Amino acid sequence: MRTGFVPFIVAILVLGAPRFAHAAPADQIIIDTSLGEITVALDRAHAPATVDNFLRYANEGHFDGTLVYRVVPGFVIQAGSYDSATNQRPVRDPIPLEANNGLSNVRGTIAMAREDAPNTATAEFFINLADNLRLDHHADDAGNATGYTVFGRVVSGMDVVDKIASVQLGDGGPMPGAWPLEPVTIRKVRLLATPAAIPSPAAAPAPSP
Repeated sequence: MRTGFVPFIVAILVLGAPRFAHAAPADQIIIDTSLGEITVALDRAHAPATVDNFLRYANEGHFDGTLVYRVVPGFVIQAGSYDSATNQRPVRDPIPLEANNGLSNVRGTIAMAREDAPNTATAEFFINLADNLRLDHHADDAGNATGYTVFGRVVSGMDVVDKIASVQLGDGGPMPGAWPLEPVTIRKVRLLATPAAIPSPAAAPAPSP
């Protein structure tokens, strides 16, 4: 079962780890929840396979009607495939890990959850509530087998993320003790036009001679 990562993982804290890269205009999505909207800029330049995977699920409506099923204040909120405490929607084949991409799990970034094995992420994702650098790719990992892939950042609606993080929690769902007792529903995930794709206003016609 792909329900996410174990909250207490052994990691190496790298002082001065790279923050989120502010790149060229990116795809933006809106995660429309029952507590408000969260706008996320996706970083295709640093996590191309992960962004493509996420958008495929979004375009298929996979996330629509699912729940935020894990809330750990001061750590993460997590969602992806559960539409009830007991039902996880079918997912596609897992994708390669892209954690070695220079991006860091700082507050406001979005990343993929996975099982213990590196190449096991499917549709489960989380938003970091704090600078969780222990979730980053390990400096002594010469390959790409550690860490959790950051693939975007919240550009609007972090207040909504914090509101979700403050809900009352209890047992239930795949993460006992982290289950929101008042359901937080993802109504829809939709793609916005990228800034580069928005046409400039048409120039006024030149006056006749």
